[in-house]
Amino acid sequence: MSNGSGSPISPRCVAGATALFLAAAGLTGCSGGGGGSGDGAADDARRQPVAASSSAGVRPAPRPEPSEAPSGTAGATSAAPSPSPSAPAPAAAEAAADGPLKGKVVVVDPGHNTRNAQHTAEINRQVDIGTGHKECDTTGTETNSGYSEAAFTLDLAHRLRTILQAQGAKVVLTHDGDRPYGPCVTERAEIGNAAHGDAAVSLHADGAGAGDRGFHVILPAAVRGGRADTSPIVGPSKELGARIAGNFVRTTGSAPSNYIGKGTGLDTRGDLGGLNLSTIPKVFIECGNMRNAQDAAQLTDTTWREKAAQGIADGIKDFLRG
Repeated sequence: MSNGSGSPISPRCVAGATALFLAAAGLTGCSGGGGGSGDGAADDARRQPVAASSSAGVRPAPRPEPSEAPSGTAGATSAAPSPSPSAPAPAAAEAAADGPLKGKVVVVDPGHNTRNAQHTAEINRQVDIGTGHKECDTTGTETNSGYSEAAFTLDLAHRLRTILQAQGAKVVLTHDGDRPYGPCVTERAEIGNAAHGDAAVSLHADGAGAGDRGFHVILPAAVRGGRADTSPIVGPSKELGARIAGNFVRTTGSAPSNYIGKGTGLDTRGDLGGLNLSTIPKVFIECGNMRNAQDAAQLTDTTWREKAAQGIADGIKDFLRG
């Protein structure tokens, strides 16, 4: 499946939460979804902003709809001098010597950047996502107490990297908090493609209405336009998303979103550059709603974040070992 080839996954039966999500995605409990076609029927236009928009650009905000994420204001943090934004800066890939994922490459994309708010002109620049144009990046949302989505995603990415490396995988981060802003959504996809990743996941948290709860995994729709052609990755991405969702429920105890996905925990979109331009199996995960008090209590808890990282890692492992 390296380099987005979409090679079939060997049959392997699964049970429990993962099986339920495979069923919800139209897949069987015995995997083989790597060659699936996907329905491609994204309901991309049905969602309009309502409050702080979601990190995948699906939730409310009294601002223009963002590219890959919400337009909430993420708190900036201090950091060491950053490299030039013109130079790609994926974090160095590292791998454990042995483990069940030895030889596999996983791309982890921490949504947003804690310093995006200091570079509004740069992140508002329009970029070509194949089927249209969107902002280079957005600031992301935050909890009512000010814990930013960008801080959450970077912390979760570090935890996920540690778990995957312990299993032998080579892990490539699209950034490691070492850039002045971004990277742009187009570059996030390019980093994964250049790494010839076997799987990629973009980490986010939503910014929906206060009464909305739960997580959801966003799958790529079948789109084709400009540089975008997701036809090779729709099937394997669908199975990757279902396996992550099932394991996320099992390890965190969190329920699927009550406002997106009709209780399945799965959503399909065709307007996200990070998915449209990917040539490797890739999904987004909105780990919870930062504007909901119960979800926020989990997202700000280090013990829960470790469980979230474990659930995502288990889903990736299930997919790659198929």
